[in-house]
Amino acid sequence: MRDKKKAVFNTLFLLLVFGLTVYGVFRGEDLESMMHSIRQAQWQWLVPGVALVLFFIWSESIIIWYMMKSYGTRLKKRSCFLFSSVGFFFSCITPSASGGQPMQIYYMKKEKIPIPVSTVVLMIVTITYKLVLVVIGIGILIFGQGFLHRYLEGILPVYYLGLGLNVFCVVFMTVLVFHPVLTKEILKKVSICWKAALDETQRRTAGKAGCIYGYLPGNSSIFKRAYGRDRGCIRNTFVQRMALFAATWFVYRAFGLSGTSFFDILFLQAVIAVAVDMLPLPGGMGISETLFLNIFRPVFGSLLLPGMVLSRGLGYYAELLISAAFTVVAQLTIGNEKVREQKKCIKERVEG
Repeated sequence: MRDKKKAVFNTLFLLLVFGLTVYGVFRGEDLESMMHSIRQAQWQWLVPGVALVLFFIWSESIIIWYMMKSYGTRLKKRSCFLFSSVGFFFSCITPSASGGQPMQIYYMKKEKIPIPVSTVVLMIVTITYKLVLVVIGIGILIFGQGFLHRYLEGILPVYYLGLGLNVFCVVFMTVLVFHPVLTKEILKKVSICWKAALDETQRRTAGKAGCIYGYLPGNSSIFKRAYGRDRGCIRNTFVQRMALFAATWFVYRAFGLSGTSFFDILFLQAVIAVAVDMLPLPGGMGISETLFLNIFRPVFGSLLLPGMVLSRGLGYYAELLISAAFTVVAQLTIGNEKVREQKKCIKERVEG
């Protein structure tokens, strides 16, 4: 019952934010002119943008596969792609992307992956995901003063807030990894307070979840391996994030525009990601559109509104739809023993 109420609340909240976003962005705008501009866009430029969204989702699946392999858990890459899709779908529809990891853990559990293992792996993936964003954000502050003053004068407080929240999140989660003794004490105290408010069934569930304590001492070695000799995790995450940011450049080219460099557009989109990543809005909805309309004005000019619609269409709504489709696949296939048995029987009949 509690889960159903939470699902209803999240759905209503998503619809409310979407409605307010549509009202705030399009109020008083010439929608007919905007749609005409969108229809005039060269759609062949948008195909690579959709491919980048798919690559973005797929890249995280490779990172999950790599980290699971580091833990001695061997999975099929297509299963990891479904886990990745589940994570992005629920992150897109819940405030502060809070629903992604719990749902990934749920589906991983259906594949017989222990909760402590999936929790630790996803924690490291999240730290790396946000760390890359922090490095980009700080890099822009240090090396991009001209860029900041040219494009970001009006939104610098929001940018600083978003960067600060991401730095805090990375530091806090890194402490959880590198200081297991301190982490255990914090978790134990939180657990004691939490269990006091639970019923008997929930206490048993909490007790099972508490076995993550035993995995904490091993976190730092795996974290160091991801950042160590091969640097696979952080390298792949950097490429992953850049791929999604680059989708806006293809929107820019779809309108036949030129004059702004690829890297300016790339880092402007990165600025939006830094600013909205930790805000309690599904997919940064509302604030992302507002920031785009503020900082991309010199880039898109009179095509600013249609540029925003197509850019967000690729960077958020295409991601939402693609990940939703594969989440349905995950629901139908992951942990479904009956489906596996049916496939096995069909295969035996064909071979027989």
